[in-house]
Amino acid sequence: MSDPRKPVFLVIGAGAGIGGQAAKRFAAGGYHAVLARRSDEEGLARLVAEIEEAGGSATPMLMNAAEDGAIEDLVEHVERDIGPIETMIYNLGAQIGNRSLADTPHRIFELGWRLACFGLFRLAHAAFPSMVERARRGGRHGTLLVTSATAAMRGNAGQHSHAAAMGGRRMLCQTLNAEFAPKGIHVAHVLVDGAVDSPDTLGKLLGDKYEAFKAKKGPEGVIDPAVLAETYWHLAQQPRNCWSHEIDVRPWTDVPWWNDNPNPEIDSKGKGFAGPEAD
Repeated sequence: MSDPRKPVFLVIGAGAGIGGQAAKRFAAGGYHAVLARRSDEEGLARLVAEIEEAGGSATPMLMNAAEDGAIEDLVEHVERDIGPIETMIYNLGAQIGNRSLADTPHRIFELGWRLACFGLFRLAHAAFPSMVERARRGGRHGTLLVTSATAAMRGNAGQHSHAAAMGGRRMLCQTLNAEFAPKGIHVAHVLVDGAVDSPDTLGKLLGDKYEAFKAKKGPEGVIDPAVLAETYWHLAQQPRNCWSHEIDVRPWTDVPWWNDNPNPEIDSKGKGFAGPEAD
């Protein structure tokens, strides 16, 4: 059940990883979480039950963000029937696999853009007017948190759709921030530059190699989405005189996106200038 006294935290892409853990953190902090995802009604119900068992409140919603009108209808329903949206996280991935140019049909390339870039545009288009009006009347500012990936900064072979879509997502965040920060909306682009321990995404991608991959990375080599949720919480609580508009996060064992293919003539250990010292 929703509580009209609580602000709403809307999650687009509420899987068991980042989206679900962010929902748990914001529910624990006094928000009513609305969790939207495309499929797996059972998994969605499980997330809601865990939030409620911890004393929070949440509403599950099944929605295909690629469908025309789906995001707009969701925002209208939440604002009308649940409560004013104060904070949102756009957490949809756009990874359509490692594909050569010849193996990337037009419709697949476009799907990545629809999920990563156009969907974010539609969410802002639908939700920002009400957020701006509430901020104008002296209410709390609105916040849009956007999960991003290394592909937003660097395009690799086989990632034509993903890199183009995530790069567009990053630039869209910058344009939204430039227009709406003065109107009371905080837009934060969160570059997740590393593997996240998520059964819904990395787990499905790796299949039966998932546990072996995590074991090889070590206990601090994979991002814990529950810990990452604390970063999202911090961003949403920042005062307007100290807003972060882009941050990047990664395990300490990884080198950053700009230095992860070092010239062996510079560093024969293969870790680059920013890499940790070998034992």
